[in-house]
Amino acid sequence: METGDIAPAFTLDDDHGNPRSLDELIESGPVVLFFYPQAMTAGCTAQACHFRDLAADFKAVGATPVGISHDDVDRQAAFAAKHSFGYPLLSDPEGKVAEAFGVRRRLGIVATKRKTFVIGQDRTILGAFKSELNMNAHADKALELLRGR
Repeated sequence: METGDIAPAFTLDDDHGNPRSLDELIESGPVVLFFYPQAMTAGCTAQACHFRDLAADFKAVGATPVGISHDDVDRQAAFAAKHSFGYPLLSDPEGKVAEAFGVRRRLGIVATKRKTFVIGQDRTILGAFKSELNMNAHADKALELLRGR
């Protein structure tokens, strides 16, 4: 999935065990969907906390961050509770959504690539960013794109 593509529809449980669909999430504005490999790890914590720390900036541009990984609901809930994210974390334990977005790894111990998609209210991908090493780049680049619209 790249800029201009239509994001696939999906429904996954959030960190509270509630089903959340992409269509529901984009009703109030763009969604910044960021995939991360594993909750509670150093890199993923830094990435997710940077999104949390920029919450007011995302709100100002009418966008909502949404994290997604293969972690189960209980692990997502513990991750969210520990860091008070304030945005949904979605559980994709079978990797079906990761597969649909082209971020599922075939080999290695980490099941998901680190990639962020800015998705408009019509499900068009407005931008896509990847960096395995620069954890702040995901939120920073998404905000830059949204501010420029």
